[in-house]
This record gives sequence, structure tokens and C-alpha cells, in this order.
Amino acid sequence: MTVAEATGSSLHDPANLGARLESVGSLVCRYGLVVVIGWIGLMKFTAYEAQGIEPLVAHSPLLGWMYGFLSVQGFSTALGTVEVMIALLIAARHWSAKASALGSALAVAMFLTTLSFLFTTPGWEPSLGGFPALSGAVGQFLLKDVVLLGASIWTLGEAWSHQDDVAA
Repeated sequence: MTVAEATGSSLHDPANLGARLESVGSLVCRYGLVVVIGWIGLMKFTAYEAQGIEPLVAHSPLLGWMYGFLSVQGFSTALGTVEVMIALLIAARHWSAKASALGSALAVAMFLTTLSFLFTTPGWEPSLGGFPALSGAVGQFLLKDVVLLGASIWTLGEAWSHQDDVAA
């Protein structure tokens, strides 16, 4: 017996298929976001990643001042700690919509900050005339954050709208 037969639904029913795809997509969106933020956060504990983000942070009016009292590795480690915390909060959705909403709100702020690097870090491709030609080193690396920002906004909205629900 197939799943469709057991549940009395048809896989050929467009509404049913749409609902199933939406359900799977929401799980992939939320927990994919968790994996990406968590993985990137854990990478911040390495010298490789600390050096990689240095030019982005150094040119940022929002974050560059932190190098005045934190080392490159110290800032990266602190940022990694925050990113791992954000990932864990978003992942806690099953147990606490409020915690997940908080993590998602922090992720929104984080991705808005990283997207600001597109405008504060030198890196528009001069051989293509500058803006809006994204360089591979900076622009193309950061552009993915638009999608991650969208996923963060969605997880924030979903968790926010279910804050009073009792966990199953």
C-alpha cells in the first residue's frame, strides 16, 4: 500500500501535492537556514575564516570599529558564537516559537548587516565598469545573503504567528 492510498489522498491531486511540497519546503527552508548559519558560524572559529572576513568587517561602518578592541580572530570567534546561537534558536521551533522568532529576528539583522558589505567593501568589478558588476571575491559571495534574508524573514513570520501555540 502506498502512502497516498493509506492516507486516502491522491498524489495527482494538485492541491494535495501543493500542500505536501509547501510542508517539505518549509522544513528545508527552516533547517537549511539552520545548517547554513550554524556551519558558517562554526567556520568563524578558524583562522582561515577570520582572515577571510577581515576586509569585509574592516570597511564596514557598522562593525569595523570592533577591531579597535578585538583582534581579527577575537571578533571572528565572537561572531561565530553569535551565529551558532542564532542557528540553535531557529532550530528550537518545535519546542519554542518565541525562541525561534528571536533567532530569526537576529538572523534578519545579521543578513541586513552582511548585505551592507556590498556597498561598503571595495569590490565592484572594474573591468566591467564597476557598479553593478559584482566581483567574485565580494559581490557574488555576499549575494546569496538575499535568499538567506528571505528565509530568515519567512521563519520569523511563521514563528511569530505561532508564539502562543503549545508545542506538540
